[in-house]
Formats: sequence, C-alpha cells, structure tokens
Amino acid sequence: MNDLKRPRVVAIIEARYRSSRLPGKVTRPIMGEPMLVRMIERVSRARTLDAIVVACPIGIEDDVVEEIAFETGVFCFRGSEDDVLARVVGAAKSNRADVIVELTGDCPLHEPGLIDKVVGDYLIGGADFVSNILPYSTPRGTDVRVFSAKALAQIAETSNDPADREHVSLHFWEHPEKYTRRNVATQLPDYATNLRLTVDTEDDFKLVNSIYEELYPKNPAFSLSDVIELLHTRADLRAMNEHVQQKAVR
Repeated sequence: MNDLKRPRVVAIIEARYRSSRLPGKVTRPIMGEPMLVRMIERVSRARTLDAIVVACPIGIEDDVVEEIAFETGVFCFRGSEDDVLARVVGAAKSNRADVIVELTGDCPLHEPGLIDKVVGDYLIGGADFVSNILPYSTPRGTDVRVFSAKALAQIAETSNDPADREHVSLHFWEHPEKYTRRNVATQLPDYATNLRLTVDTEDDFKLVNSIYEELYPKNPAFSLSDVIELLHTRADLRAMNEHVQQKAVR
C-alpha cells in the first residue's frame, strides 16, 4: 500500500451463469431486475468503495453476466471459470486495486453499512484479513472478506491447492500462522447468524425474492436489520430454506 494516500478499495463480485444447484441464478429476476443488478444496487451504496467489478468467466454462457454488469454501470473482468483465484487477481490488477473486498454474486441482500464496517476495520491496519465470518457475526449471505491485492497475488503465485483456486480467500482462513486475521462483531441478535440469505437453491431464491417483495416497495434501501426483523416475525418465510445445507469448502 502507498503510505502517502488512501489505498484504492475495489469490491470484486465473483459471478457466473453456471451453478451446480441453480443454473442462471444471477440472472433470475427480483422485482423486475436480474438478481445481480439488485446486489450491485445495494453494494454501490457502500461509501468505502472506489470501484465495483464483476469477475465472470470467459465462456459464451457468461456473456449475459457481462451485459448485466455493463448495463448496471460497473466494469466486468473475464477470466478462468475454474481458477477463480486467478480471475479475481486479474480483476484486481486491471482495476488497480490495493485492497480487495471479496463478494460473491449469489448474495443479493448485502448490507452497505456492513461492507463499510469491515473495510473500515481493515484500513485501521494491524490485520492481513478482516471479515465477519470467523466466526459468522451476521447471516450467511452477507459475507465480507477484505485483504490486500498484493497478498492475494502472492497466494496465486505459490498455491496449487485446488481449494485455494476455487475459494479465493480460503488460504487466509486456513493459515493463521502466516496471516493476522481479525473478525468484525456486530450488534445484531444472536439468532441472526443462523439465517441463510445466500442463493444456492430454488428455495433460497424463493426466500430472497419474498424478502424483496415484502420490503423493497416500501423502501428500496431497506437494511439488514429490516430483513432480520421481518424473518423474526415471519416463521413461514424462515421455513422456506431452513433445510438447505451449505456446501462444504473441502
């Protein structure tokens, strides 16, 4: 990082058309717009970001992902489908990122204030990796991971672990002997960490779509607290995806 100026903070959204459990999920409409558009709409409200980049594969299927990014006004970097680590490193280099905010395109309920909180904690210094996932302090699907582009590039140069190549920041989590990690706490109720707001399955999508239908017409900038309050009072909504199991990293 350059000590004379604020580092350039870039949110990189990993997105692709293909999905083993729900193909085309990033293009599925929520309130009349693709899910990826709704996610970008929320992420763009974060004040600590200098840029947002969608990192998608080069395959013809993903032309639609690039089109969505273009129409939303954000840059799209295209790279390897399977080597997501290399794709994100390429996206960071092409956008002169000093700091990467890693996000995934299946999380259309990201909280801008939470992104700012995690980024702000990282910019204080003293940690190589700052997140809200070690352990989770917010619902799954609001994951924010922040680290330096330089450190990620070094991992890409040295690691041939297939899990590292697929799960971009995994190396930071699994090697505390090499990296200083810090977790961001929140004032959210404890039960919030058990909520599932990511979209991997049809039932996940049904829940997220229902949340938007309930909250978006009243306030397009609804907060994560609004989502948690809604789910706290609506057992029928919570039940939509309570049975879904998260895929293991290894």
